Amino acid sequence: MHPQLELLLELQDLQAQRRALQEEPLRDMEEAVFELRPVEALALLDEKISELVGRLEGSIQRRYVELTETQGRAVAPVLSGICYGCFVATPTAWSSEAGRNDTIGVCAHCGRFLYYVD
Repeated sequence: MHPQLELLLELQDLQAQRRALQEEPLRDMEEAVFELRPVEALALLDEKISELVGRLEGSIQRRYVELTETQGRAVAPVLSGICYGCFVATPTAWSSEAGRNDTIGVCAHCGRFLYYVD
């Protein structure tokens, strides 16, 4: 898998964790159960996200920041030739290539970074 694509997937996971923590800050559970309070956890997630964004290459970083601001999710899986960001078919020639996760693909319709799931 392309190293930049691995970073993008890791960023997507961290962003999902951040959204979940923001939406449900676990108020009903005792704080003693958690090592960090939700505010501290958010700060750590933000720090890690910033670090990983800084490791992205220039054009990929710009597109990632733009997509997260406008569409929320910057990375989408492709299943059976369909982009699961916008549910539009990807080009057949491109989706049938061997080693397709070794390059960074972008959906022609929604612009999200794509990764293939077999």
